[in-house]
Amino acid sequence: MLIVLPSSSYRVADFVAAAKMLRAETVIATNAAQAMAGDMAYPMVRIDPRDPEWSAGRIVEFAQRFPLDAVVAADEEGVVMAAVAARELGLPHNPPEAVRVTRDKAAMRQVFADAALPQPLFRVIGADDDPVAACSEVGFPCVVKPVSLSASRGVVRVDGIAEVADTVARIRTITAEAGRDPGEPILAESFVSGTEVALEGLLVDGHLEVLALFDKPDPMNGPYFEETILVTPSRLAHHVRDEIAAISRAAADALGLVQGPIHAEARVDDSRVWLLEVAARSIGGLCGRTLRFGLLGTSLETMLLRSALGYRGVLAKRQSPASGVMMLPIARAGTLFAVGGQEQAKAVPGIVDVELTIPIGSRVRPPPEANRYLGFLFASGNTTRAVEKALRQAHAELTIDIR
Repeated sequence: MLIVLPSSSYRVADFVAAAKMLRAETVIATNAAQAMAGDMAYPMVRIDPRDPEWSAGRIVEFAQRFPLDAVVAADEEGVVMAAVAARELGLPHNPPEAVRVTRDKAAMRQVFADAALPQPLFRVIGADDDPVAACSEVGFPCVVKPVSLSASRGVVRVDGIAEVADTVARIRTITAEAGRDPGEPILAESFVSGTEVALEGLLVDGHLEVLALFDKPDPMNGPYFEETILVTPSRLAHHVRDEIAAISRAAADALGLVQGPIHAEARVDDSRVWLLEVAARSIGGLCGRTLRFGLLGTSLETMLLRSALGYRGVLAKRQSPASGVMMLPIARAGTLFAVGGQEQAKAVPGIVDVELTIPIGSRVRPPPEANRYLGFLFASGNTTRAVEKALRQAHAELTIDIR
């Protein structure tokens, strides 16, 4: 199999370990210079995440010499090229046009509107449009965001007309820094209060199997929307969980997604579910490490690769203990000087691991400009409440020195 692992991916080690577990001959498609130089003991295909069509062509050229059984994207940046390459090679895939829609929040909103799915009111702000008029139409407070970025980058809550112009200018700067067209559309949508959740699912021949539903216990009310704690199983009522699953299935159908992982975000306000977005990938960062399946504790990545290689048996269920992850927040801009208290954090009952993902000495920025997580805390326990408590206690033990 070929796994698309751009240099920005957190998940190289986890996907490579999963491929080893399956004893699959593995090819890595990457733009990472160190990998292309041969530091990894795997065949390499050079790609450019900014040019998915060209990258797909490179994958197809490789497969013409060394046939492939599956093409898998580990992260958001690789989903389009993987779909295009798999289509050209006649392998199981999502329609590339469906995947492209998941990479454009404005196009996704229109698909959901056409399917009459419950979602925030929205307006698209083009380069020549009046952003004040668009935000006023959806009402204040509203959420303004770039259409092409992920991980809450550039997502800002706006409470009144006076904030609109500066916020739009800031988002265009963030979009340009990310290598996108600063003149690309911006999305304005009504702010939905309530609890936010994330659904992790796997599509097999058009059927969605729900792998996990995560609660986000920290309020996500803005002005920025940095994710912190995710815990599973969800504490929502059964009928609400069922509705979230049903809406996620309907969203996948509306988009035309049929194969592979999806990651859906929703909000629950007074038991009403509002769909935020659906991505044609699995959960980001290292958050997948919170999930283990079956008696052997199979990893999420192993489940995804096994399905991509054609396994069609009954999927193993998530292991019963509660689990969770905390993405360590970045409080302010500066240079990361030190992170103390890691051993004390690991000693908190229920904590499984602490992993930093930004090297000491690196420049860091808080949301909405942030594009990397400082690190991750992992926990497990008998109940979701116990997991959340462990994560908060461990975070309190850390001293994050940014100067």
